[in-house]
Order: sequence, then structure tokens, then C-alpha cells
Amino acid sequence: MPAIAEDGGAPPLTVRRALVRAFRSIIRLYFREIERVGEPPSADTRGRVFVSNHHNALIDPILVLTDAACEISPIAKSTLWSIPGLRWLLDRAGAVPIVRRKDAPDKDASQNAEMFAKIAAHLAGGGNVLIFPEGTSHSEPHLAPLRTGAARMLVAAAERGGVPPTFQAVALEFDARDDFRSRCLVLWGPVRRLDELGSDGDGEREVRAITARMDADLRELLVEGDSHDARRLVARVAEMLANDAGDASLSGWSTIGRQVEAAAALLRDADPSVVAHVAARIDAYYAELARFGLGDAQLAVPRAAAHKPRSRWIRRAALAPLAAPGIALYAIPYFIPRMIARRADPDAVSTVKLGTALLVYPLWAAGLVALSFVLIPPPLSLAAAAVVVASPFAALRWLDAYWNRAPGHHATGDDLARLARLRIAARTAIDDARARL
Repeated sequence: MPAIAEDGGAPPLTVRRALVRAFRSIIRLYFREIERVGEPPSADTRGRVFVSNHHNALIDPILVLTDAACEISPIAKSTLWSIPGLRWLLDRAGAVPIVRRKDAPDKDASQNAEMFAKIAAHLAGGGNVLIFPEGTSHSEPHLAPLRTGAARMLVAAAERGGVPPTFQAVALEFDARDDFRSRCLVLWGPVRRLDELGSDGDGEREVRAITARMDADLRELLVEGDSHDARRLVARVAEMLANDAGDASLSGWSTIGRQVEAAAALLRDADPSVVAHVAARIDAYYAELARFGLGDAQLAVPRAAAHKPRSRWIRRAALAPLAAPGIALYAIPYFIPRMIARRADPDAVSTVKLGTALLVYPLWAAGLVALSFVLIPPPLSLAAAAVVVASPFAALRWLDAYWNRAPGHHATGDDLARLARLRIAARTAIDDARARL
């Protein structure tokens, strides 16, 4: 089923598929690792509404669209179409503009009615849409109240007949959402049919039931907290337990984190002083980790187990001659997106970084290639141009393997021993709290 364009037409599928393939490569370059939990939709998925949490502006829809095998039309706020250059991209991707009340307080209800009707027809005809029912991108430690728009689209599609509509939650987690070469996790929830929720013919009651099910499905996938401090405590406890289990993946952290979240809620109700004691020990340990630029994984893994195979060191050494010029040649464009992103909306930092990099890096590389042919005679100019093109990728691989995971350079043996004692104290507090459950 073709995607919906702003004018109701359909962008060519070849163009849309080419964009998805291009952004799949780009997003896997931006993130060091992208993990997946659950079953993503297959290529023959039809008539489905995908609902997701929203913490990272335009990065979120890119992650969902590039992880799914089926064609999906994202629904976005209409104000994005006013950004130069972005309108063309949104239309080519089949995005659907929705006028939010916060953007147009005096808007006429009919402005979205026609678009809702087109979306319902799109779903009934076998098309798929992606919507962020929280209504806005935010940095809160928990899911915001869901709007009812997604549920209303489903009910309207069901009333039209055609393909029976379904919905599926897809949650996004980040270990450092604003950082280049960080990690993210895409969690796909179960597929829900409307008849599972029971319909008694009351449209409004059905909309509320669907919205409540969407909310529950997303919360079952996410690690949340009542406050930023509570969520940070859950995240840190989950990280320590996952590292001790030998699983440093985000999926392992997420699974343990949801268990920790439930346990923390029980303990807060039963004995808040226990949670406060654990928080004090965890905070003291992580404060010292931050001071030395270390991560818990480096303290959790015994030195013998952390020993890297010789072959890995050989590969790093072989990569260094190409990585070195990459670091030197691309140091300036590496910092430009960061500087620009500092002035951006806090919820759009990664989006601004990615957008700026897509403009700066190709222009910088093209300039370096041109200089290679101007300043260096052939055939050395061809070799220099090849280094210009290949070296930034080698530099990223080298930085990921060595620099970004290197131990703190200022930590002495005594410092590491004290950190180990702090970790033991934190783990003892965690184990004591678990024993009370």
C-alpha cells in the first residue's frame, strides 16, 4: 500500500525505499550498536498502527522505520513542514502532517478531520502508520499521558471495513541519547487486534480501552521512574546486575531494569529507608566512577576475564595507520555538530547533530578530495583521496574499540581498590534489599 503524502497522493515507492535504505546505513553509523528485542513486523504486514515513546525528536521515527521490514507512513507535527529542506524529505518518506492544538490553539477541528479520514482509509486499504501518542518529544523519566488519536484512527479504519486493523507498541531506549556512537535498543511489543479488547458498540469506550492497552504495552517494555533520580537508580542497579551476569547488552539491562523497577516500587511502599540506603551507596560509587572516567563494566569484570585476545590487539594495531589520519583530518567537522547542537532544543540534540553532520561531513570530505588532486601529483593523489574517504570509518572503529572503552588514565591501584570496595558496598545494599522482597 503506498504511503500517504501531504497532498493525499503517494510518493514513489522506489524513492521511499531508497530513503529507508540510506537512513538505515546512516543511523547504524550514528549509533555504535542497535539492539532489538521482540518480533518486528514482516514485509507483508498490513493495516497496522505502530505506537512508540518519544524522547529523541526525528531520531525516533528513523529508528522505527529502518528496523521494520514493511512500509510505514510516519505521522508528524505539521510545523516540521516549515523547516527548509525537511518538507521535501518528509513528503518523500510519506509522512503525514497533523496540526497540534499547542501549535495552533484556534485551529478549526476540520483541519485534521480530513487527514484522519485519509489515514483511516489508508489503514483499511492495508497501509501502516507510525504515531507517537504522547504528542511531543520529551525528556521525562516516564511515559507521558497518551493522546487518543491513534485509537480513533483504528476505530475509524475498522468501521470502514477492509483489512482488519491491528496495533503494536515499539519502545526505544538509549544509554546516552545525546551522544554520537552511543547505543540504542528497539523493543517490539505484541500485536493487538481490536476484537481482543471487546467492543460493545460504544465508540468512546472502545477508544479509551485501546488507548489504555497501548499505554500498558509501552510501559511493559520501558524502564521508567517517578522522577529522574528514581529512574537513574533503577538504571544503575540494572547495569550492575547485568554486568555481574556477564551481559553488557542493552537488552539484558532492559530486562533486568524492568524487574528492578517493579521491586523498587514494592520497597518504596514497604520500607522507603531501604531504597534510600541503596541509593546512597549507588550514588557514592557512581560519583567516583565518573571522577575517573570509568564505567561499571570495567570494575565488574575480573582482570583475567577482561583480557582481550591477541588477535583483537593485532586488528587494532593494523587499523591504527588508517585511523590516525582519519582523526587528524576530521577533527574539525567532528566538533562542529556538537557546537551547533549545544544551542538546540534539549530533546532534539541528536537530531541536530545528525542533520548537521550530514551536511558538514560530505562537504568537508569533498574539499579534502579536491585538495588531494590539486596539491598532490598522480598517482599519489588517488591514494590520498582513498585515505580521505576511508580513514574516518577506520577512525570510528578504532575509537570505539580503544578510546571510548579505555580505562581511566588517572586511576591508580589504590583508586581502583577503593572503587572496588565502594562497588562491594553498593552490591551488598542491593542484595540486602532483594532479600527483603
